[in-house]
Amino acid sequence: MSGNTKKVKGRAKQAAGAITGDKELKQEGERDERAGDLEKKVDDVTDAVNDKLDEVIEKASRRK
Repeated sequence: MSGNTKKVKGRAKQAAGAITGDKELKQEGERDERAGDLEKKVDDVTDAVNDKLDEVIEKASRRK
C-alpha cells in the first residue's frame, strides 16, 4: 500500500471515528495518516538518491 493510500485510509478512519464517537478508530486513523506521510517522504528520498546514483553511474561510464 502506498503512502498516499495509507494517508487516505487514515483520513477515512478519522472521519468514521469522529462520526461514530469512536476515539480508538479516530486515533488509529491519525496513526495511519502519519504512517502514510512518513512512507511518502521515505519514498521521495529513495527516489532522489536513486536519481543521483544513476547520474553518477552515467558520468562514470562516459569517462571510460
